[in-house]
Amino acid sequence: MLIKVIYTDDTFDYLKETQLDRLLEMGKVAKFHRSSGWVAVGVEPIRTGQHGHYGGPERRAGKA
Repeated sequence: MLIKVIYTDDTFDYLKETQLDRLLEMGKVAKFHRSSGWVAVGVEPIRTGQHGHYGGPERRAGKA
């Protein structure tokens, strides 16, 4: 699936999710579009680099 983005230089593009994550980390994306609408980077919350990682305590039954 491709995601619409607006770069910091105001150009548009379509990216794969993995490409978007990398460019967000590099600070090259100003906005991107998700199902709820446009997201302004640095203004609205986004998740980057957290895929599959949970830093809190283990809460599942039987795990310690």
